[in-house]
Amino acid sequence: MELNLAPKFAQKIFEGEGGTYYRWSSAEYELLKEAKVGGGRLVLQPRGFALPHYADSNRIGYVLQGSCGVVGIVPPKASQEVVLRLKKGDIIPVPSGAVSWWYNDGDSELIIVFLGETSKAYVPGEFTNFLLTGTQGILGGFSTEFNSRAYDINNEEAKKLAKSQSGVLIIKLPEGHKMPHPCKNSTDKLVFNIDAALPDIHVQNAGLLTALTAKKFPFLGEVGLSATLVKLDANAMSSPMYAGDSSVQVIYVAKGSGRIQVVGINGERALDAKVKAGHLLLVPRFFVASAIADGEGLEYFSLITATEPIFGEFTGKTSVWGALSPHVLQASLNVAPEFEQLFRAKIKKSTILVPPQN
Repeated sequence: MELNLAPKFAQKIFEGEGGTYYRWSSAEYELLKEAKVGGGRLVLQPRGFALPHYADSNRIGYVLQGSCGVVGIVPPKASQEVVLRLKKGDIIPVPSGAVSWWYNDGDSELIIVFLGETSKAYVPGEFTNFLLTGTQGILGGFSTEFNSRAYDINNEEAKKLAKSQSGVLIIKLPEGHKMPHPCKNSTDKLVFNIDAALPDIHVQNAGLLTALTAKKFPFLGEVGLSATLVKLDANAMSSPMYAGDSSVQVIYVAKGSGRIQVVGINGERALDAKVKAGHLLLVPRFFVASAIADGEGLEYFSLITATEPIFGEFTGKTSVWGALSPHVLQASLNVAPEFEQLFRAKIKKSTILVPPQN
């Protein structure tokens, strides 16, 4: 099967006064369906309110922009919602089936990108949201008789329950409408700010890499996923790496621009593309990816479909090249000992994030 790894922008699914929702289509980007992953982006205007809903996929939300966001989550089997404060750089896992609502109580746009796995989704490669209220809500799908009996109310009350909310997906709340206050203790446990975290790798003039797994953020284990944030300085490089545990990597370009190459089966270059903010691309399992930033730098957020991913590296202290014995390396590359020694010396000095060339 020919793989089309070309980066894609999301498609607009809904737009209203309160905000906009975008989604990457598995029909347009068929590899999402094959890899069973998906993505969406939520843009909330001030006082924008995403109505309560649940989805058929485990997801991670990453706040791209905004300083005053609020989310309420009701996990399966829970008897009460947990209200959390959100700001730029925050990561929040959203388990499949958990009911959530999202609100912008600030004065600028709140933008959140969602990445996740869709192995049990209704449509593989896409998130399907099930709204509780509104014109597409579950309440309105049941007849007056069913709602009346289920909630022990009369017919008029049942009609009001199902029909009063005429919005779809995202609405704008009136000024002065009160919303629940976030609980700081819960926010500290259920939200992780990856922007403020100590990076795992920081190379001067190259950038930084921050990996987030359940070891650092236990709540992440609820969705069985992990994440990585890479910030490359101008013209810096993220050297070739691959996931050695059969996990898939989904990359969202958050800022800047650059060039990404992906090499796969039989040494074929499966992708050589210019990427910029808003692009989503996928690195299939065991494929090797590398990126070089343009003059403005490049920042990208990645989801990995494993709780504790294992990466194979071709540069740095843990390089697979450096691990091979000299005679094996000479035979494999078909080079003289002198060149093998030069190459090995370069590998020992190399880093996963590479500064610009002089």
